[in-house]
Amino acid sequence: MIYEKDLVEALHLSIVLPSPTGELPIEDADTCRPGLQLTGYWDFFAYERPQLFGKVEMAYLNTLDEETLNARLNTFFSFRLPCVIVCRDLPIPEPMLRCARQRKVPIYRTQANTVKLEMDIINYLNTALAPIRTMHGVLVDVYGVGLMITGNSGVGKSESALELVKRGHRLVADDVVEVRRVSDSRLTGTAPENIRHLMEIRGIGIIDVYTMYGVASVIKSKSIDLVVHMELWQEGHSYDRLGLGSQTTTILGVQVPYLLLPIHPGRNIAIVLEVAARNLRLKQMGFSAAEELLKRQQQSMNGGESKA
Repeated sequence: MIYEKDLVEALHLSIVLPSPTGELPIEDADTCRPGLQLTGYWDFFAYERPQLFGKVEMAYLNTLDEETLNARLNTFFSFRLPCVIVCRDLPIPEPMLRCARQRKVPIYRTQANTVKLEMDIINYLNTALAPIRTMHGVLVDVYGVGLMITGNSGVGKSESALELVKRGHRLVADDVVEVRRVSDSRLTGTAPENIRHLMEIRGIGIIDVYTMYGVASVIKSKSIDLVVHMELWQEGHSYDRLGLGSQTTTILGVQVPYLLLPIHPGRNIAIVLEVAARNLRLKQMGFSAAEELLKRQQQSMNGGESKA
């Protein structure tokens, strides 16, 4: 369900006929330009999507005689339409307004052209309708990489994020992260509105990162590119020392690269997290330091065998 005020604000729409409930029954991120329907072809009509009227649709309506226009619009508005959006600030025919009032279908208008509006509304709806999950952790933008830091309470997630902010990186969310699946392979994270820009530091309390470190220290949302799970060092536990493996974790059906980071006194976690972000970028570009080491060892062994 989409709220009218959110859609109007996000897309800079003006309200011609408001929704009687303030809600819009939109469950699909796609849109529909009802060109064929206005000609009388109603098969496969995607009526459940927002209906966009651009220059072509309005120009066609103006070519119809009054009887045909009324018949087509009556049929059009007989479907359960979520809303109608008229682009380019085009004038709206009175028969369309009359049918919309009778069926209680909201109508909005925008100055944007149809192609731009279509892209904007799809982007907005992909985020607004995305599956969502609330997770305990910290999300930070480090060198353009979205690091989702998880771990038990008291392990040092917030302190590490604060050190990253001091080093010029940007905080997205502390303690609670709202994770959305905006596509089949991409997750984004945001902070709940009531705790946005706030961070809890044990022994000090709540701090406002935006006020303390400035506008460049925060960002509203960020893709989740790497999950780093922090845990206290456990004697006898086997930790990855080469980085040859490629671990992932699954969130909302999306696989995300995963790193287990052991914590012990004296370790500079902020620097390690910066290295993790840079190393992920290098791997995405096809370079792996661990594989390079193996290649050098193999070359050295082959050289020794040839001499023998």
